[in-house]
Amino acid sequence: MTDQRHPQYKADRDLLTSILKDGTPSDFNLAEVARLRIRYDGFPGARDIQVDLDGILQTWNLSETDLFAKTRAIHQEQTVYRERFSKRDDWA
Repeated sequence: MTDQRHPQYKADRDLLTSILKDGTPSDFNLAEVARLRIRYDGFPGARDIQVDLDGILQTWNLSETDLFAKTRAIHQEQTVYRERFSKRDDWA
């Protein structure tokens, strides 16, 4: 089975590299890591992204369940994304 290339790989790789450099579990970074976890869950490719997401959770001492609980709370309390991004579909 050959690994596939996700259509959003480049943008996601750049974002993840930025989060890794920043290193802080800010509300935005938590929301983005959760979004990427969902996007790449079971995806047959982008192994580097999947490994980095696992590493971030380990560094932040969070399980996936903890991450999703935190991001649900964040989204209930505030708008994480600026309006121009919230109106854009991100299904790919």
